[in-house]
Amino acid sequence: MATHTIAFVERVDGALHDPSLQTALERATTRFIGNRAKAVADVDNFEALRHQARAIRAGALARLDELLARLADNVERHGGRVCWAEDGAAARRYILDLAQQRGVRTIVKSKSMASEEIHLNEALEHAGLEVIETDLGEYIIQLAGETPSHIIAPAIHKTREQVRDLFVQHLGMEPTDDIPTMTRTARTALRQRFLQADMGISGVNFGVANEGAIVIVENEGNARLTTTAPRIHVAIMGVERICESFDDLGVLLQVLARSATGQRLSVYTSIISGPRRPHEPDGPEEFHLVLLDNRRSEIIGGKYAEALMCIRCGACLNACPVYQSIGGHAYGGVYSGPIGAILTPLLQPDLPDAHKLPHASSLCGACEWACPVKIAIPDLLLRLRADAVNNGKYEGYEPPAMFGWRQAMMNPALYRLGGKMASFGTHLLARNGQVRWLPPPLDGWTKQRDFPPFAPKTFTELWEERKKQG
Repeated sequence: MATHTIAFVERVDGALHDPSLQTALERATTRFIGNRAKAVADVDNFEALRHQARAIRAGALARLDELLARLADNVERHGGRVCWAEDGAAARRYILDLAQQRGVRTIVKSKSMASEEIHLNEALEHAGLEVIETDLGEYIIQLAGETPSHIIAPAIHKTREQVRDLFVQHLGMEPTDDIPTMTRTARTALRQRFLQADMGISGVNFGVANEGAIVIVENEGNARLTTTAPRIHVAIMGVERICESFDDLGVLLQVLARSATGQRLSVYTSIISGPRRPHEPDGPEEFHLVLLDNRRSEIIGGKYAEALMCIRCGACLNACPVYQSIGGHAYGGVYSGPIGAILTPLLQPDLPDAHKLPHASSLCGACEWACPVKIAIPDLLLRLRADAVNNGKYEGYEPPAMFGWRQAMMNPALYRLGGKMASFGTHLLARNGQVRWLPPPLDGWTKQRDFPPFAPKTFTELWEERKKQG
């Protein structure tokens, strides 16, 4: 069942009670956080680098129309073709028409969140085309019939043991927990697919306007095979993923790798500027760049434009205590974690429960601290919460609760009475010093953790006693 058909609270509850998911998240996010810390420590002044990267991204968004036009002109000058896709339907239609016109039967894909965003695989498969994900994480979840749960690590929610069982079932692998053996099994299964494919589809990490080039960052080499072995290469790029020059790119690559996987630079950084030239021995015969808008132009220039500065490193996911507890699928959309709680309501506002995602945050600020381009994620989450309230999207008990809170805060006597009642009530409910059950809607807390009873005496009472004693 698709995750968006299940209520957000139910998805969260299921994630919190999934021991395999909890094990996988703890292993992976802990490793990512540690690797990032080491990589950042290698830079003399990482904060200065972050400021520079932020300025580059902000500058690109401010001149987006100009840079996109320059990118498109230069791509076409290099022999490529450009599709301006207003939405996901336009992008899917262009790619499907191209595949049918060229007699494509088999397609290999490298990791692309933009293709996930527009549900490209389903459209292609519905038309009878065979689509094979070649990123190892994407390949694993394709075998499992699932969607990505992390921006850079799609199968982060899978334990080694679960991957083993998938490979035994689908690839005929002998049971083993040895990671090199499992990766070798996947590589063997995928190698022939690259040679058979008629089309390769990739994402784009950055477009470089001055060069008419796209940049793809990876660690496995599958993207290079996807973009060179088939006779047609289609790259899907969100319109915001652009920079002006190679100088700008150099800065962005430094913060991307360190923030994403804790590397100084990813193993493979491919710069592609069109189809194969006559003097080149390999590469595709055709190169098509799909520039995907899909509501992004509505965000530019508004109060949420800063969210489009995201470079999809996943650092905010790894740092977020909420994501660490519930994983990516609980968010229900393509993008998860703190940045997903912003992007999903903006890009997929019709998704059920999308307005609740900004509440999936403790507002601790760990996401902003980890973000390589210093996006003020907590501020954006608060704005989205306010928008939801202004649009009438809130629980029925919230208005009277807020009214009662306001009255108590404005009336000292009522405030003190409320404190005494809370202290009396929680001590009445407490067992062994902890409250393990509270009535709705407060049971949302006690379903997952104990609640400490209120102190017997208020701070004001203790202060008065201290004054008398002094």
